[in-house]
Order: sequence, then structure tokens, then C-alpha cells
Amino acid sequence: MSNPAVFSLSGFNSTVNYRVTLSSLTLLTYGAILVVNVTLILTIILDQSLHEPMYICLCNLCINAIYGTTAFYPKFVYDLLSDIHVISYVGCFLQVYIIYSYATIDFSILALMAYDRYVAICRPLKYHSEMSMRRTSVLVFLSWLVPLVFEILVLTLTSTLKLCSSHIEKLYCANWSIVKLACSSTKANDIVGLLIISIYIGHVVFIFTSYVHLVLSALKSRESVRKFTQTCVPHLLCLLNVTAALLFDLMYSRYGSASVPQSLKNFMAVQFLMVPPLLNPIIYGVILTRIRHRIISFFHKAFRIHERDIIITHVYIHSDVDISRCLTSRTRAECVEQTSKVIDHLSSNTVTLLQMLSLRSHARKESWSNCEQ
Repeated sequence: MSNPAVFSLSGFNSTVNYRVTLSSLTLLTYGAILVVNVTLILTIILDQSLHEPMYICLCNLCINAIYGTTAFYPKFVYDLLSDIHVISYVGCFLQVYIIYSYATIDFSILALMAYDRYVAICRPLKYHSEMSMRRTSVLVFLSWLVPLVFEILVLTLTSTLKLCSSHIEKLYCANWSIVKLACSSTKANDIVGLLIISIYIGHVVFIFTSYVHLVLSALKSRESVRKFTQTCVPHLLCLLNVTAALLFDLMYSRYGSASVPQSLKNFMAVQFLMVPPLLNPIIYGVILTRIRHRIISFFHKAFRIHERDIIITHVYIHSDVDISRCLTSRTRAECVEQTSKVIDHLSSNTVTLLQMLSLRSHARKESWSNCEQ
């Protein structure tokens, strides 16, 4: 028997009556995920002072969130608005690869962040040698490479199975859902799957063990408690967030009961694609002082630039003086005179004294620069 050309996604059967509402909420959620993650990525990349191991890991966590959700949300919205809910054989395997490599990459990066915090708090004198930029780059690279290789191995085994059906009872393709459709033996898939799950359970054990040491170390001084609260609490919240979401999906995939309503099954299946990508950057953006200050500073600066442009536009519109005459003036004195006339035409009710002085200084600098040219 040849494998099907397409798979049907029966999880959409319970969404027919709410497709417009669900598609709108999905677009809002996906838009919010993109905004919060891109904001953190740009903040870390553009600020040289944030080029440190912890923030590099956080940046990769946000990149991974965009990588994983892109494999789900566009197709999900399309299926919500469509009457036919199918996905090609190749498309299904590609979706499985991206979504589940995203999940395992998340755990790898969170484990690396736990190690970074452990060294920073428990072994501060060795921090710069153990978490150098070069070593951090290698560890981040491995955090991506190993899960990607694992997923290639898993899907290679799955692709060798002969399938008896093409109906997947989910909103998206999942490896276990495909394996359950097999007519042949799945022992090799089960063994490899359990080995990989064991490896990532080991990640969780390592993280919580490191946190036991972190808590014991933090209790020794107020400074350690402050450092732990600022840098470790957001990481711990993100870890619990990701672990709970993935645990729900794992329990549902392998041990889900047929008596459970389809809507509840759908919610459990999409949790790890909805909650962690949205909450993780918000948690870090709110709790981490340096990130929060940089984001506020960025938006404040952008607002000030916009405000300045509005004021300058007001000058040009409401002034009777032709500012272009200043650009053709031959002497600096003429430039200053023209600029002063523009400022004098501003209404005192429109701009504060501080804004007027700032604008006068800015206009003089621009005028002098143009005159000298």
C-alpha cells in the first residue's frame, strides 16, 4: 500500500461555527508574538551592552519562537477559513520537523541559560572564563544543531512506515499522530522517541538541580537574592511555562481519551505554540531591568524624534519667513537672522520654552552647517 498524497486534519471539525472569531484571534495572537519577540531581538542586537551570554541566549529563544510559530499560524488561519482541511505529505513532515525541533531547541536554550545563571551566581570568579563569547557561541550553536539532527532521525524513521490511513485528529501534523496510522511495526520509532524524550527530561532534571544550588547560594547574601530575583525568576517562569505546555501536548498525544471534547483537545495541542512564544519575551521584558530600560529608552527616543519633527513642521507651515533663504545665505550672520525670525513666529502656546530653545539650537546648527557648505 502506498502512502497517502495528503493528510486530512479532523481537528478542525469542531471549529466550523467559530471560524471568523478564531481566525481573528489567531491573527492577533500571531501578530503579538511577532511584535514582542522582534522587539526583544532588535533591542539585544542593537545595544552593545547587552551582548552578554544570558541576553544572547534570550535572543535565540525569541528567534526560535518565531521559527516555530511560523510553521503553525499561517497554515492554521488558512485552514480556519477554508472548507477543506488537508496538508500534503511533504508539507506535513516539514511542519512536524519545524514544530518539534522548535520545542526541543527551547529546552536546549533554557538548559544553557540555567547553566549560565549557575556559573554567574555560584561561581562568579570563573564566569568570564567559563562563559566567554566564543564558548557561548559554540553552546548556542549546539543548542540548535542537536535538536535539528534528532528531528531528522525521527522523521527518517517515520517516513519508512507504511500508513493505513490519512486522518490526523489534530489541528496540525504531529509525529506521534502519523506513527499511529502505521500498518507496520513501530518499535524502532518508539525506542528512538523514548530515548529523545529521556534526553530532554534530563535537561529538565539538570535545570531544576542547578536551581537548587542557585537558591542555596542566593540565600547567603542580599546581593545574591537581588541578582537571583532579577535574572533567575524570569528564566524559571519561562521554564515552567514551556514544560507545562509541552507536557499537556505529550499527555494528549499519547494518552488522550476519546471521551475528551475535541475543543479541549485542540486547546491542549496548541498551548505550547501559543503561550510560551507570547509570554516568554513579556516575562523577560518586564522583569529584567536592563531589557526593560532599553525598550523604554528606545520608544522614548523614537517619540522624541517624532515630536521634534512635528514641531519643526509647525515652524515651516506657520511661519511667514521663507527658511529656504537661509540655505542660500552667504554669511553665518544671515543664517542666524533667518533662523531667529522663524523661531519668533512660533506661538508660545504651541511649544514650551524648553522646546523653543532646543529647536533654536537645532535650527542654528543646521543653518550653520548648510552655510559652511
